[in-house]
Amino acid sequence: MDPDALSKAFVEHYYSTFDTNRAGLANLYQDTSMLTFEGQKIQGSQNIVAKLTSLPFQQCKHSITTVDCQPSGPAGGMLVFVSGNLQLAGEQHALKFSQMFHLMPTPQGSFYVYNDIFRLNYA
Repeated sequence: MDPDALSKAFVEHYYSTFDTNRAGLANLYQDTSMLTFEGQKIQGSQNIVAKLTSLPFQQCKHSITTVDCQPSGPAGGMLVFVSGNLQLAGEQHALKFSQMFHLMPTPQGSFYVYNDIFRLNYA
């Protein structure tokens, strides 16, 4: 699969899972994975999912504006940069966000999130 198609498929899977079942994101991370969420660093799949499931909103909808990707390093990793809008239930205006994923291959032929950096973009 070419990198652009792979990154698009990953992004669709990640955000549809985030919007419907955040706990289901656990299998995309490993113990060595790190999330930086608005400057807060969190390591390990369990801790990352605990953070994501404890966010102060239950329902949200991501709308993706752009997806850019690049191959990363000799191990076959990939950088994926996403920008878009985040609509929270009951809120009139969507929030703009950017998120960067560093995906690494698994021995089984899929990918996991090694690094994940999320930021809201304030005007």
